[in-house]
Amino acid sequence: MPSRSTKSDQLPSALASLSAAISPSRLGTTSPASAPSLSAASTSRQPEAHATNTRVLRRSLRACMAEGLVAEVITACAGGAILTGWTIYLHASPLVTGLVLALSQLAQLFQLPAAWTTSLLGRRRACVLLVGASRQVTLPLVALPFLPISEPARQAVLLGVAGLSAVLGVLGNNAWVSWMSDLVPKRVRGRYFGRRTALCTLGGALAAAGVGVLLDHAQAAEQTGAALALLQALASLCGVVATMLMLQQHDPRPEQARVELGWSRFVAPLRDPAARGLCIYLVSWNAAVGLAGSFFALHMLRNLKMSYTVVALHGTAVAGVRMLAAPVWGRALDKLGARPVLLACSFGIATVPFIWLFPREDFLWPLLVDCLVAGVLWCGHSLAAFNLPLAITPRAERPFYLAVFSTVSGLSFSVATILGGLLTQLLPDHFTLLGIQLCDLHVLFVISGVLRFGAALTGLRLREPQAHGVRALWTVLVGTRPAPMVLVRLESSVANDNGESAATDSPRAASSALAS
Repeated sequence: MPSRSTKSDQLPSALASLSAAISPSRLGTTSPASAPSLSAASTSRQPEAHATNTRVLRRSLRACMAEGLVAEVITACAGGAILTGWTIYLHASPLVTGLVLALSQLAQLFQLPAAWTTSLLGRRRACVLLVGASRQVTLPLVALPFLPISEPARQAVLLGVAGLSAVLGVLGNNAWVSWMSDLVPKRVRGRYFGRRTALCTLGGALAAAGVGVLLDHAQAAEQTGAALALLQALASLCGVVATMLMLQQHDPRPEQARVELGWSRFVAPLRDPAARGLCIYLVSWNAAVGLAGSFFALHMLRNLKMSYTVVALHGTAVAGVRMLAAPVWGRALDKLGARPVLLACSFGIATVPFIWLFPREDFLWPLLVDCLVAGVLWCGHSLAAFNLPLAITPRAERPFYLAVFSTVSGLSFSVATILGGLLTQLLPDHFTLLGIQLCDLHVLFVISGVLRFGAALTGLRLREPQAHGVRALWTVLVGTRPAPMVLVRLESSVANDNGESAATDSPRAASSALAS
């Protein structure tokens, strides 16, 4: 039976191995919601204006697709898995390791000032400056293995630059989501995000696999520090490329009026019934997922005795399923709305933790079921969770709404993760219940599954204008032929009752906006 210290020591390594197998895809895209109304121009100038808009749309969509791929390389080279690798290399204590692992969630506390930053600088400028900076402030880590300083000092440098990068990333991401909500035409948002997610998932899996091979060889040659430094240098270089790609994407509404900052802006989502319902769902869902979400990798390595190669194969399999499922979910989002997709996936994901009760060291095939179920359902859930806030929030107030959503999500996930860690410390490593051999993490999985089902029930109160019911989802998923993913109609933008950009068909704007 491993000691308690063994549990703490194995956690970072386990989390790192799973993260290296697949990095989550960053959702989003750029596509001009439309230039000024073409109907205001003279008839003779309309074809030229449409052609210009189509060219701009193509350029923005392609640049955003490429930026997403580069972002996956950055995540593979300098994301949470590699930060965990730094803590292991620097012999950090469990406390320091826990702080590093929690940085991305703790940084969500800066979502409220992020809304002010977005309003002050403008969406495109704030995104390019802050996201670009978040990918460069970690550059000092390149020299960290070679500095003649003590290990506690090195750990302080790691915490400092990683924390600053996380904060800048949160500030920039608020602007990015608001920017993307106007850049992608609403009618094709799901399909485009689906295709982008599929491509980024594949790129992220390949990049993470390459990083894992490099670190394995470096560890065998006792050159882990040099390998980590090399990966950080590559991440910073890719950060420059990603910034250049973001500069190729334009803001369809660059002259938006700046909104004055006030606490009333952040209280408004809590007064809005649709936004309040989403907040309740996000708090309950992230708490349910956070309780056990960080411990599946530990279970694979410590209890199932899986090798790093098998763990990587599991992550790659999940990535492959996500890649295949993304375009299908994208079509469903465009036809039915985000609410039915989110509800169906939430109830389905509630069953996933129970699958992990069956694998044993000599009986791993249930993990194939997990790859299929989790890959399909988490893909749909992530796309719907990105689209639903855009569908229910007013454009002018969107940065503040998004700030509230991200803040409550990050806090509930962080608190639940800490509670999950404390609970595993209190439980025995292994015990028998009704003649069945169980371990401490099995208890977390069961509790998480029950809580996920309860969180899915809160989603029944979610509101989305013009969304279909969940029953219509089956027809869309299996009863229709796939539409060509390379065709996206460029449509004029008109204001609907909610002030949201709505798409209207235009005969002259029927050219393809996505490259095959």
